[in-house]
Amino acid sequence: MPEREKTDIVFTNGCFDIFHYGHLHLLREAKTFADFLVVGINSDDSVRRLKGEGRPIFSLKYRTQILSSLIYVDGVVAFDEDHPFELITKIKPRVLVKGSDWAEKDIVGADFVKANGGRVERVDLIPGFSTSNIIDRKSDQLLNLLAVVHRDGGHYTEEHGVDKSVEDGMKIISDLIVK
Repeated sequence: MPEREKTDIVFTNGCFDIFHYGHLHLLREAKTFADFLVVGINSDDSVRRLKGEGRPIFSLKYRTQILSSLIYVDGVVAFDEDHPFELITKIKPRVLVKGSDWAEKDIVGADFVKANGGRVERVDLIPGFSTSNIIDRKSDQLLNLLAVVHRDGGHYTEEHGVDKSVEDGMKIISDLIVK
């Protein structure tokens, strides 16, 4: 059976800084709305402007490779602007997808897509999965590790011994890696 022509485009976008299950869920759901999923991805400079210094965690090169390797994604396009309006007007998707944390009136390009006969879909989020929450959680755990190692100017080690200090530190490191 010949492969059918892919004509309907669905578009979503984001920073995709630390790829996680919430991203995968969004992309899988987005793919159900049309034949061809194009993902707009913020450039490193764009992420830095939106999220602040220290971001992105992973460079555009790696973020793009991760997205491109997914079976749900048919194309990945980087953009340097803070928002993908120009890209949306060039791609002209039939469906524009964002997470349910976005009100439709705040979704960049929604009016354009609807004015051109398309529609906007909002995908329910998976609780607990957001890059910012993951970074905050890991930052708190790292601070706990530093507190164990340097608590009271090193008195923790003096009070509890080296073995206990190392054990507590390794538990925190393990929690950082596993969670």
